[in-house]
Amino acid sequence: MEDRYEKFIATIKREVLPALGCTEPIAVALASAHAARALGEPPERLSVTVSPNILKNALGVGIPGTGMTGLLIASALGALGGDSSRGLEVLQGLSPERIQAAKEFVRQERVEVEKREDEGKLFIDVTAYGKSHQGRSVIRNTHTSVVLVERDGKVLESREAVEGKEGEEEERVAVPMTVEEIFRFATEVPLEKIAFLEEGARLNSHIAQEGLKGSYGLKVGKTLWENRGLSLMGESLSLRAIARTSAAADARMAGCSLPVMSNSGSGNQGLTVALPILSVVEDLGLSREKLLRALALGHLTAIHLKSYVGRLSALCGAFLAAIGAGAGITWLLGGGYPHVAATIKNMVGGLAGMICDGAKPGCALKISTALSAAFQASLLSLRNIEISERDGIIEHDLEKTIRNVGTIASEGMNETDRLILEIMVCK
Repeated sequence: MEDRYEKFIATIKREVLPALGCTEPIAVALASAHAARALGEPPERLSVTVSPNILKNALGVGIPGTGMTGLLIASALGALGGDSSRGLEVLQGLSPERIQAAKEFVRQERVEVEKREDEGKLFIDVTAYGKSHQGRSVIRNTHTSVVLVERDGKVLESREAVEGKEGEEEERVAVPMTVEEIFRFATEVPLEKIAFLEEGARLNSHIAQEGLKGSYGLKVGKTLWENRGLSLMGESLSLRAIARTSAAADARMAGCSLPVMSNSGSGNQGLTVALPILSVVEDLGLSREKLLRALALGHLTAIHLKSYVGRLSALCGAFLAAIGAGAGITWLLGGGYPHVAATIKNMVGGLAGMICDGAKPGCALKISTALSAAFQASLLSLRNIEISERDGIIEHDLEKTIRNVGTIASEGMNETDRLILEIMVCK
């Protein structure tokens, strides 16, 4: 059992990581930083090739500290000032001078971006050209998986042989688990083994506070927060949690220069899992132990669902993350495993099919919708109300229900994904 706990802990530590900015353009910035490091001299231009899903999730999202959106500025920032050793915090601590130089690099049209459709859903290939040399890096399958670094065609680093070309399976989190096992782990594991989760929740809380104070994006969270006492919305445990989480997404999607703790390669998913749980714990005055165990349950549930969907798909990740939050909240409010299972089924029955049309300010609206459904699903489950196995894609077996969601997302929605991007780039 102890060995099994360690596998769960290792999974959380691998999939719950700090990130500054939206993870798709930041992954491109990371690849650019590696290419520039390999180049060994100031870059004069960049050639960036990405998979369609990377392009989709980068078109409309703000890049921290720049007031700009998209891959052009992300690529330039990574090449001119990024720290490749910092992973998804590659743009942390950039000086105003570096940011201005990157903006000028973009203005002079020194960055070229194109998409490539035959390399899986998460693929980034950056070549940095200097006066005398060129450096290249490739990221595939996960946001920080640098599989190739070259200088003048000579391989400096390579993991190509073990990653696989198409990467459909490698994009998924290959850790066998069930929700019942996750529940047992989260409620029984010695507390000191999951104490590290509190830091991530507090990190996400900082950007939520910033979102509530500032005027970021669509101001979804701030608007809900400021109007929580009015008759239209009312004052409730759920509304406060939704407002705080949406405010964090407002700030993040608008390019706020504060890091977040991500889940399965997505900052928004990390916010959506952790902040509602933290909000409920604080509002009800619950213990630190309750917080840590609910976070473990929420994060691992979201990771488990994501493992069947893939890191990038046409299914909105906020939906999956909100299921994780709903599981944690159900337990915080006194539910056992059967109630958690019912919460997940109620969520799937109520909201499966929410599409991902890229990272953008509107993500805050999707997060608020998904969390509203999560609180509703939790309330129903705590009253022993569970959607029937006769309904749609719901099965009696919870794990089969989860696999159905994954099959629809990873196989059935491929054409949806293609059409979404076509619509986005043709506007």
